[in-house]
Amino acid sequence: MAYHGEVTEAQLLPLFDPPLSISYEQSRETSVRRTISLGAGRRHESRTFIDGDLVGDSWDRWWQSFLRGATTQYLGGRTRPLNVVDLFSSAGGLSLGVREASRALGYRFEAQLAADLDEHALATFRANFAPLKTVNASVRSLVDYQIESLHGRARFVDDPVLTFEASDLRDIDLVVGGPPCQGHSSLNNHTRGNDFRNDLYLTLPAVTIAANARAVIIENVPRVIHDSGEVVASSVQLLENAGYHVASGVLAADALGWPQTRARHFLIASREAAPMFFGDVVQALHRQAASIFWAIGGLEDAVHDDDILHSIPMMSAENIERVAWLFEREKYDLENQMRPECHRDGHTYPAVYGRLHPDRPAPTITSGFQTPGRGRFIHPTRRRVLTAREAARIQGFPDSFQFVGANGALTKSMLQKWIGDAVPSILGFNAGLIALETLK
Repeated sequence: MAYHGEVTEAQLLPLFDPPLSISYEQSRETSVRRTISLGAGRRHESRTFIDGDLVGDSWDRWWQSFLRGATTQYLGGRTRPLNVVDLFSSAGGLSLGVREASRALGYRFEAQLAADLDEHALATFRANFAPLKTVNASVRSLVDYQIESLHGRARFVDDPVLTFEASDLRDIDLVVGGPPCQGHSSLNNHTRGNDFRNDLYLTLPAVTIAANARAVIIENVPRVIHDSGEVVASSVQLLENAGYHVASGVLAADALGWPQTRARHFLIASREAAPMFFGDVVQALHRQAASIFWAIGGLEDAVHDDDILHSIPMMSAENIERVAWLFEREKYDLENQMRPECHRDGHTYPAVYGRLHPDRPAPTITSGFQTPGRGRFIHPTRRRVLTAREAARIQGFPDSFQFVGANGALTKSMLQKWIGDAVPSILGFNAGLIALETLK
């Protein structure tokens, strides 16, 4: 609670009354209790069991136990089903965080449908969320709609209609989705803000309205608001025209205590109530970022060539020399003479070939996390890049999360894409709290 001026206790005037608060308290030696307080005196309590060797405060112990595979138990009695549709699901990073939010608020996450073009990612989604149905096709195939824009205002020409593939969807509580963001990404200078894939963003409000879903969460990179087609503004108009209350904003993982400097833009809409203001949520839940070892500690020497999650790719002789140069000089950035010519003076991304700082959060994990020339991905204390398991933890995938491919196939490139493109589960968790709080 924030106060102003030097006043007596009787004169204290609250400047900020958070719309929600979360407290973590170690209730006994082997468990931590989490209490979420919402408006109108609503409280939800849950519990997780922790390893005895974890250090830090109760928040640290809860989320480190989550990364090691601990399961949340709701303490408020009978839980309610939450029927969820995940579009552009990939392996399920967004659903992972939303499922944790649903457990915290007394819901049973029940995936009704997941859709993605990647059949191997859908196999992983099935292994972890057991959806009633998966669709290995474009999300465009699930809904018929046409949009027109008049004087800067977007509207559906006719009400969107689910196609046969999705016509059996009933009683949907929540639609979630992260449409392809490469067209918006700052790493894509050629097509940024003007890419045909950006229009896929509009399939989320179309499916939401066609399915009469109670709420929707749409995530993307922060630059999506600068899209030349104004997909965010158009989505807000389409949803508001259909009677939804809409809020949007950016959530940053490091501002919520997570050991990664990754931010995502979220648009959240609900038919039943206005979502909480993002700024209030961020202020209420702000926490100093943890260091990278908070997530990957204990995995330094867990490297095994026979386990794809714990293996590392072979590096070229030049990259082995670059890594050795960093460690022998206790450096974290290569000097120009050690870089390839294309990464010397005037290069755009100075962190490439960089070594991770052990006492800082990691930078954004991308699908290039096992390639030194694609970012700061060299391990802080070992002469190698990150393993897939380490990158998965930084992204918020617990050790219990099963990565599998269709028909048993699983490759490093699949893992790199699924993990690097995912939404950190701490962001999905907080976005889920904002959306689910509106469901009365």
